[in-house]
Amino acid sequence: MYQNDAEMLFPSRAISLLRNLRSVEWQQLVDQVLCEGEGSVKEQAFGLMMIRLDGCLTCHADSYRAMRGCSLCAQQTITRFKGTDHDLIQAYELAHQDILRWHETGEVPFSEQISSEVQ
Repeated sequence: MYQNDAEMLFPSRAISLLRNLRSVEWQQLVDQVLCEGEGSVKEQAFGLMMIRLDGCLTCHADSYRAMRGCSLCAQQTITRFKGTDHDLIQAYELAHQDILRWHETGEVPFSEQISSEVQ
C-alpha cells in the first residue's frame, strides 16, 4: 500500500476515531467495544461490521480509498451512512452473531464466503 494508514482490512486502531461521529447510542457501542480490549469478540464483530460497510474486501492499493487511508475511509463511511444509528447498531449485532457462530462452528457467513468461481 502507498499510504501508511492503509491496511488489508479495517484496523481496530481506528475504532476510537469513530466515537464522536454519531449519537449517544453509537458512542455507547464504541465505548463498549473499546472497553472489551484488543482481540475481543466485540472488537472482532465491530471490525466485521466496518469491513462490510467500508467495502474493505474490494479495496486495493491503487484505489482512492486506500490512498486516503483506513482512518479517513472509516470516518467517511460512518458520517455518510444513510441509515439511523439504530441501523448501525443492528449491523453490529448481525456481525456479532456471525462472529459468535464462526467461533462456535467454524461456519463462514454466506456474505463472506469465496465463490466457487474464485477457488
